Amino acid sequence: MLFKYKAINEQGAETEGSIDAVNIDIAISSLQRRNFVIKSITPADQAGGLFAKEITIFQRVKNKDIVILSRQMATLFTSQVSALRIFKLLSAEAENKLLRAKLVEISDDIQGGSSISAALSKHPKVFSTFYVNMVKAGEESGKLDETFLFLADYLDRNYEVTSKVKNALIYPAFVIFTFVAVMSLMLTVVIPKISSILVDSGQEIPIYTKIVIALSDFLVAFGPFIVILLIVGLFFLVRFLQTDAGKAASSRVRLDIPFMGDLYRKLYLSRISDNLNTMLTSGIPMVKALELTANVVDNKVYEQIMRETLDAVKTGSSLSDAIGKYPEIPGILVQMMRVGEETGELGNILKTLSKFYQREVMTSVDTLVDLIEPIMIVMLGLGVGFLLASVLIPIYNISSGI
Repeated sequence: MLFKYKAINEQGAETEGSIDAVNIDIAISSLQRRNFVIKSITPADQAGGLFAKEITIFQRVKNKDIVILSRQMATLFTSQVSALRIFKLLSAEAENKLLRAKLVEISDDIQGGSSISAALSKHPKVFSTFYVNMVKAGEESGKLDETFLFLADYLDRNYEVTSKVKNALIYPAFVIFTFVAVMSLMLTVVIPKISSILVDSGQEIPIYTKIVIALSDFLVAFGPFIVILLIVGLFFLVRFLQTDAGKAASSRVRLDIPFMGDLYRKLYLSRISDNLNTMLTSGIPMVKALELTANVVDNKVYEQIMRETLDAVKTGSSLSDAIGKYPEIPGILVQMMRVGEETGELGNILKTLSKFYQREVMTSVDTLVDLIEPIMIVMLGLGVGFLLASVLIPIYNISSGI
């Protein structure tokens, strides 16, 4: 929030300006630290009324913003700039208003004596547990510049792979939606007008045309009830998917879908390998790395596997033996991990596996898109063609009989 102030500076001269802060108390504290004697301070949007106020409830910090922020912090730490100065600079330059507000709070916490990781941990919706623990490891090792570079690279890779999978699913979803919309409009608007002509003609109507007319009559009669039923069903489905049982069912369905299931498996295996590699390379212990990986894998099936693997590792089992018990984990991944453990190169092996599965995800997405596009076009053409043929052939027969 922006505040306008009038104050007296150290030289005794009156000055005025604006300051960006989360609330008025923080704004006053920031001005007092500059040795200003405050005469007045008010929110800058107060004069503009309700519509002048910044609405931040719908704002969010994108992954891209955190990637850029991490790279900036890595550069500034490499340049030997102090942590407090870094966060003050970045808070002044941040374009995202929500991120700017969070950075102001973080800089104030750091100025109050808090560590960077502790200050970041107060904002879990912006900085994940994984991110905070990576920063904490960087603080303990004295390599914050390298840590922020690791984080930026990791988030960049994760964003690239995840966004490619999402974008691959948008196209078929759009085509299916278009297909359903076109068919619904034709069955509820066009077919009823034509069916009355066909029935009144007294000509024999083909069986496939009767099926189309019956479907059209059904949708016209019960269409509103079907729409209401779908909305209610979707509402309860969303509610169910937010429960633990729903998340577990959704995770299992994703892995069992033909063609798509293999793509999701590779995505989660890539995420597991990349997370473990990034954290182990940064000096985070194996037990903590497994715990954090379970939290960020974003699939209940693989999350359960990682938690059970964590329990086994705590009791003295090796990572390869513990994770190799599950059919969802490919044998090649287990064997590579075992080689990494035996040679002391587990981090490099995980890095290789991560790159391998990332390439597999990209290849699978490209293949899937190449297959889906012609299949969807053919299905759309066949559906609309069948509907038109069911109507046009009887009309042609009527005109021929005349």
